[in-house]
Amino acid sequence: MDQLALLFMLLLGALLSVPIGARLGLPAPVLMTVLGIVLALLDFVPNVDIPPELILPGLLPPLLYAAVRRTSWRQFAANKRPIFLLAVALVFVTMVCVASVAHTIVPGLPLAAAFALGALVAPPDPVAATAVAGQLGLPRRLVSILEGEGLFNDVTAIVLYHVAIAAAVGGSFSPWEAGLDLVLSAVVAVAIGLALGWGSNKLMSVLGDPTLQIGLTLLVPFVSYVAADELHGSGVLAVLTTAMFLAEYASDADDVMTRLGGHTVWDVVDTLVTGVAFGLIGLELHNAVRTASGRWTQLLGWAAAILVVVVLVRLLWLLPATWLTQRLHARRDQDEDIPTSWRETVVMWWAGMRGVASVALALAIPLETDDGAPFPHREEIVFIAFGVIMGTLLLQGLTLPWLVGRLGVRADTEREQEFERGLALRAAKAAKQRLKEIEAVEELPEELSEQMLRRAFDIGIRISPDLGDEERREAQEQRARRIKRVRRIQGEMLSAARHEVLAARSEPGADPEIVDRVLRHLDVRSLR
Repeated sequence: MDQLALLFMLLLGALLSVPIGARLGLPAPVLMTVLGIVLALLDFVPNVDIPPELILPGLLPPLLYAAVRRTSWRQFAANKRPIFLLAVALVFVTMVCVASVAHTIVPGLPLAAAFALGALVAPPDPVAATAVAGQLGLPRRLVSILEGEGLFNDVTAIVLYHVAIAAAVGGSFSPWEAGLDLVLSAVVAVAIGLALGWGSNKLMSVLGDPTLQIGLTLLVPFVSYVAADELHGSGVLAVLTTAMFLAEYASDADDVMTRLGGHTVWDVVDTLVTGVAFGLIGLELHNAVRTASGRWTQLLGWAAAILVVVVLVRLLWLLPATWLTQRLHARRDQDEDIPTSWRETVVMWWAGMRGVASVALALAIPLETDDGAPFPHREEIVFIAFGVIMGTLLLQGLTLPWLVGRLGVRADTEREQEFERGLALRAAKAAKQRLKEIEAVEELPEELSEQMLRRAFDIGIRISPDLGDEERREAQEQRARRIKRVRRIQGEMLSAARHEVLAARSEPGADPEIVDRVLRHLDVRSLR
């Protein structure tokens, strides 16, 4: 088996892990990690050979862009305090604690290399956490905090990681220069992110075609990351800024095809890249076994010690940070998402799994320093990082569903339904208002006007049936059953038409392009 065959096997596993994980009640990323471990134990599976400099720009941009699409700038602004406490302060504290312990227990480990280890194991993974949260039905506020933490702690950790790596490679470290580099890196990243977001938004209107627009969104994250990296900015922060700008300003309410197609494409990209990334984590067992040859006890002890530090620091930080956030929230009455009980705090603690960013940073550690010497203790650092990642993914990822069930943490369905009803009511009112505006400039027959008014009301009823009274709900249910029957019959008719047109594709003299055009017309009709 060569590298390409291994990649295709991971891609196939990424697709299969979703339905299998749903059936077993386990997160797909955890299953992909297990698959990677199984492949690593097979003799015919080769060791992964990816240049370290390609790991971060290859994996992180699409994953970050996909994650930002599920959030909004308002959500980040409302949650700035808990995000700061978790994404900036907690990452920094974790890095310092891990570096201190690693420098103490690993003989000869330079302080700069120890800080690099601390930075790469500090950020919890947003992909793993939100994948688990989505399957377990956690409260939306917890999912929002985990998503925000995961995005911004990647930014914080990667910037700190690059500072530590530069110190380890160059052999010198200046706090003032490091602080200046952090500020300049953030400024450059935000500037590039905003510029690319603005330019991409303008280019969207020029392209026009949904296929071309979606293709542009696939390129934008990589361009943003590479451009910022070339100008010594934070690639992660640049991608985050670009994605948030496009999510805020590039969404046209009437561009239905682009929105539906974009969601589908990015769901596929997110699933495949996530699967490959977590599969690579398991495949790193190859290198771990080779590194630990003859000294398993020592290396496993180091990894276990760092794992304990990572888990305990998160708990010891979350308890007072959550208490402080709750006190400030009560005083200022801000619209932010915070844990409302100790049970939710415990779930947040146990959801701090490490994943894609950590393994990408570990594999991206340079092989040599500036003077040509091997990077100090690179193999030991990668082994320890692998142990921490595997420990959190398997230990926490496999037991989190049980913990959530035992604590009884569930989504606030009543609040979500109330919000949905509010949106349904707003949608129906907007439709009625537009109908009034049309009637003011156009003379509509009374029958047509009444029919349109019913349809305006039906917009809200279909979203949230609770909006109507009992009589209207019953009428809506009857109408829905009738529409469902009509759509079933129409669907079967369109299916017969599609089969007939598709059969013509293989007939002598048939033009495949014309057949595909007619078939696409029928496909669009099927979506209505």
